[in-house]
Formats: sequence, structure tokens, C-alpha cells
Amino acid sequence: MDMRPLGKSGIKVSAVGLGLMSMSGIYGNANDEESIRVIHHALDKGINHLDSSDMYGWGHNETLLGKALKGRRAEVVVATKFGQTKDADGKQGVDGKPQYVMQACEASLKRLGIDVIDLYYQHRVDPNTSIEDTVGAMKRLVEQGKVRALGLSEAAPATIRRAHKVHPIAAVQNEFSLLYRKDGEETLATCRELGISLVAYAPLGRSMLTGSVKGKADLPEGDRRLAHPRFQAEHLDANVKIVKRLEEIAEHKKCTPAQLVLAWLLAQGKEVVAIPGTKRKQRVEENLAALDIKLSAADVEKISAIAPVGAGSGPRYPADAMKRVYL
Repeated sequence: MDMRPLGKSGIKVSAVGLGLMSMSGIYGNANDEESIRVIHHALDKGINHLDSSDMYGWGHNETLLGKALKGRRAEVVVATKFGQTKDADGKQGVDGKPQYVMQACEASLKRLGIDVIDLYYQHRVDPNTSIEDTVGAMKRLVEQGKVRALGLSEAAPATIRRAHKVHPIAAVQNEFSLLYRKDGEETLATCRELGISLVAYAPLGRSMLTGSVKGKADLPEGDRRLAHPRFQAEHLDANVKIVKRLEEIAEHKKCTPAQLVLAWLLAQGKEVVAIPGTKRKQRVEENLAALDIKLSAADVEKISAIAPVGAGSGPRYPADAMKRVYL
């Protein structure tokens, strides 16, 4: 297994981790018992980086992970996130106030059934609370022994710099894939300068880059991706054309498109780790096999040219959610 450091935290994670969001009904139904089997399968294969959040299923995902950790805690770098909220009417918001940080951590520890969270992220930056105040509270969690390392998710470079002055940030999580490169590459440059790792979520473009989605009919009813612009109308058509060109290279390399784009992502530098999400054992196997794909500098350049910065068609999120990213 290719193990990579999380910033300067002293923690090392598998270059390919496992995102758990899809195990909480985001992309259609999921079965808890099967999800736990998939988590255990990933651990058996050497993956040690498991990524959750208190808003995935609004507590369900952390509870699920807690069950999967029983008897295997020592094998896992547990990453989870706080900051996204939902009121009684279902309206979502963001809360980064210090008192909320402390409450959210206690709730996550209880659901996970553990004493310390290895990597604790602010899931979304709260525009109404200074990042210094939020990270100051997160720092206290480290001092109290409840958290080992700190992370930010969807934070812009200027925010990362401010946060890092309060307490060393070990990892920044951003959507980063061949399809959506601009924010990820800007973040990577900042992370590289500061000695921070970039954790790439949605590294397969929410399945767009796997070649499995040719039209809306390929997504199940109730799947949240149907609301994402990249899967709609002319955006979908444009993105499918990009994937077709990648499929040609993948065929030449004797690998799947998913393996090709994961190999490309990991070739961007040792500061990068990926957390593709799945609820299927065979996808875990497929994603891990990306570590065996050897890309030359010429290969990386050729793949990059197929989807240059800005090539992904459609915003990364629906309009309302876009207001809460890269702040």
C-alpha cells in the first residue's frame, strides 16, 4: 500500500481511502450490514483512511462507522466533519461558532463510540464566524485529547492560510478530479507551500469519470446526483464526450477509466490522497488497482490535455450549495 503523510501531523494514510457518504442513502438505498462488510473488506485490503461526516444521513453514517470499528479501531484513521446543520423545517445551514464546535465533537465521539477522532474537519466554512474563532475551538479539542489532527473542507486558499496560523492544518478536503481541476489545483499549490495534504473527494467526478453514466437513465430514482448540473442536459453530453476520450487511453493502458483518472490524480504529488466513495466491494478492488497503473510524465500530460482546467461542464453543485463551497 502506498502510504502518504497527512500534513505534518505524523499520521499516515493509504493513498486511496474510502469515502462513506454513499452508505447513508445519498446515492440511492444502502444496506447497513453490506456497508459494514464493504468497510471491513477495505480494511482487509490495506485501506486505513475512512471518511465520514455528521451530516451524512444526519448521524447515521457515524453510527454505522462506529459499528464497523468494533474490534478494528487500531487499523483505522477516522476522519469526520462538522459544521453543516439542518433545522426543524429541513433548511440547511452552516455553524462554525466555538460552542457549536465543542458540541458537535462530543456528539460525533458518542456516535462513533471512540475516545479520539484522528482527523476532524470543518465541513463548510461559516461566513458569519471568523475562521480564527472556529479553528481556535478545534485547537482546544486537540489540547483536550479528543482530536489528533485538524482539517478544513472547501476552504479557499486565503482561509487556509488564516486557519493555519491558529493551529497547523493537516489536511484540506476539496472536490478534485480530472473533471473539476481549478479549485483543486489552486488549493494544492497552497497546501504544498504550507506542508498540508490535499484530500480529494469525488475524485471520480461522482461516477461521471467511470464511464458508467451515459444518460440520466443510468442514475437511480432519488439519487442526489440528478440535481447536479454535470448530469443534466447539455452538461451531461459534454462531460460524456470527455470520458469517451479517456476510455480510449484506458483501453490502451489495459485499465478502467476510473483507475486511469485515480492514477492521474495521485500523480499530482505525494501531498494528494483520494477518498473515492462506494458501497460495493468490487469498486473497492477496482479503485485500489489504480495504484498499479504506471503513468509517465507524457501520459499525465496527455490525460491533462483531454480535460484542461475548466473543461468540466456545469457547476460542481446546484446553485444553493455552490454558495457554501470554496470560501
